[in-house]
Amino acid sequence: MPGFDSSSLENVIHVIQVALTPVFLLTALAALLNVFSTRLGRVADRVDEVGARLQSAPATDAEFLSARLDYLRRRSIVLDVAVVLATIAGVATSGAALVLFVGALGAAVVRSMLFVLFGGALLFAIAALFAFAVEMMMAGRGLRAIVRSHEKGAADTNGDRRPNIQ
Repeated sequence: MPGFDSSSLENVIHVIQVALTPVFLLTALAALLNVFSTRLGRVADRVDEVGARLQSAPATDAEFLSARLDYLRRRSIVLDVAVVLATIAGVATSGAALVLFVGALGAAVVRSMLFVLFGGALLFAIAALFAFAVEMMMAGRGLRAIVRSHEKGAADTNGDRRPNIQ
């Protein structure tokens, strides 16, 4: 190709590779945010269901249902944290992509900003994944508690069963 030597072609390839890295991270973060919002929607649906049952529940079941509502509230807080962390990671990634374009100036400050923004994006993404893992463990623990409650209710001879709040 006229006007291109191998070193300029390598430079163009390198710039394209560097520019695509934030795009892949943004795509992954968008997928994470989608998962988080879906889970938050499920928690909200469960809160509505448990809240409706609490309105008409006998006193023996009200304590159990109130505990479920408190548990769901804690899960929603953990998911909120995951969403905020992933959003900050997305903002930092976008900032890193912007700095890549400004980086053509070649200043050391630009390189430092790029390092801080992209490194921050990775740290926030890791923290969001950790928060999501905590929420998933909470969901599993809550499910096992419901199963134990149902098993205990089935074993009771007086027929006092806890309501199915799944």
